[in-house]
Amino acid sequence: MITKTYFINFAGRTNNKTKSFMKKIRAAIVGYGNIGKSVLEALQSSPDFEVAGVVRRASSIGNSPLELTGISIVDDIKKLQGVDVAILCSPTRSVPAQAKEILALGIHTVDSYDIHSTIWELRQELAPVAQANKAVAIISAGWDPGSDSVVRALLEAIAPKGITYTNFGPGMSMGHTVAVKAVPGVKKALSMTIPLGTSIHRRMVYIELEDGYNFEEVAQNIKNDAYFVKDETHVMQVDDVNNLIDMGHGVNLVRKGVSGTTYNQLFEFNMKINNPALTAQILVACARAATKTNPGAYTMIEIPMIDMLYGEKEDLIRRLV
Repeated sequence: MITKTYFINFAGRTNNKTKSFMKKIRAAIVGYGNIGKSVLEALQSSPDFEVAGVVRRASSIGNSPLELTGISIVDDIKKLQGVDVAILCSPTRSVPAQAKEILALGIHTVDSYDIHSTIWELRQELAPVAQANKAVAIISAGWDPGSDSVVRALLEAIAPKGITYTNFGPGMSMGHTVAVKAVPGVKKALSMTIPLGTSIHRRMVYIELEDGYNFEEVAQNIKNDAYFVKDETHVMQVDDVNNLIDMGHGVNLVRKGVSGTTYNQLFEFNMKINNPALTAQILVACARAATKTNPGAYTMIEIPMIDMLYGEKEDLIRRLV
């Protein structure tokens, strides 16, 4: 017998497996670049999801890739039917306006907003819209911010006094690359993150220049962008950015701290990843959690971990605890 699972908010959630059919979570992909494609793959690999459609710019709809065959492609999410959650795969700086518009329709949103200094402000901006429309916004649901934020929180819980260093790379930063592409005069771009240790990074930026622009002026505008202004940044002009692109990335988290009154506790977390694939999988996990959460706006450290996982609560606890 095929079953249906009902989710109620985490203050009083129940699972009912006695019904005769299963209702999958209908997710819309908003934006279709590297992350959007990986989100499609993650959704198609998740037994509790189905793809409600893809939202793209009108100019892109007639030139859609082969993997979107049979999937509804629209230029406005309002043209899709029965969307439960929208996974925002657009550039970070478009997230605030986009999320508010979709939340106002009563559709949950999940995004990978990655400007660390304004995450709290975004949460406060989206919360009243989500609550007023009985929807959920899970923000900054990538791997940093996102899953690394959860690791940092856990390390601080087990060693409350101390210091944590987050060292990224070496690898391609998608957020920084998108930011460079938005600078006038940049035709194509790649931003690489090089860890120097103790949370200090070097940004290596490679660009193809549009005709008619001065390289030195464009390079200075890149360095003045909020994504780069705090880091050592080198901008280089190249003939073909595509020859340099590699989606690999990584992180090394180190915390040295105190548990109780005991010093010299040392913890280390490492990963080497494909950037868009991991970001997409986290977005899908948080889309799942959004359907189980009270209306409002949340970051990943506020969401119960078990809500991100597919499966029955009892089975998950028996297997993972």
